[in-house]
Amino acid sequence: MPQLCLACCVYRTERAVDPHRDADVELMLAVQRGDREAFQQLFEKHIGAIVGFATQFVGNRARAEELAQDVFLQIYRTRSRYVPRARFTTWLYRMVTNACLSEVRRPDHRARVQSIDQPAIQSGHDTGPSVEVPTRSTEDDLLDREALERTRAVLAELPPQQRAALLLARVEGFAYEEVAATLSCSVSAVKSLIHRATVTLRQRLRREEE
Repeated sequence: MPQLCLACCVYRTERAVDPHRDADVELMLAVQRGDREAFQQLFEKHIGAIVGFATQFVGNRARAEELAQDVFLQIYRTRSRYVPRARFTTWLYRMVTNACLSEVRRPDHRARVQSIDQPAIQSGHDTGPSVEVPTRSTEDDLLDREALERTRAVLAELPPQQRAALLLARVEGFAYEEVAATLSCSVSAVKSLIHRATVTLRQRLRREEE
């Protein structure tokens, strides 16, 4: 999964795309018409990045996998209400960001993520196509765990909105306008959130190096 460069926090930009020229939007419109294969294609294309983003956000891979599955199941259940007003990824990350924000604001969040040993088993209800997270190699898991250990404590100190803005812009490469749309705030507010988050991260790193 993408990793956050805590030392420099280099900003990466990404041009906005006409949603009607977005191949993922076309797939989602097919899902809306009942095409389960199109849904599976979207899931397989984006699940890895979504789990990676959620893992860095909530600080626990197992819980991140649960949240990612919940988001995709929600997408399938509410497919009839989909309207392509933005890139599919912008819309998708808005959903997963909202899920992560709700998770980290729970009073019992820390206890929940510390007690999770493996992803939850899906219920037996008919919720649409299967969205099981692909199995990863032990080496991949070890690398992810090592990277998360270096960033988890620092990211966990950030207020949720700052954490969201920083991860969306610095790790996922979203433009400020897309981050603003995802967080339902102004571009100036996004810049302020990222600036404050960056200052906090650099101060924390300096303390650890002393």
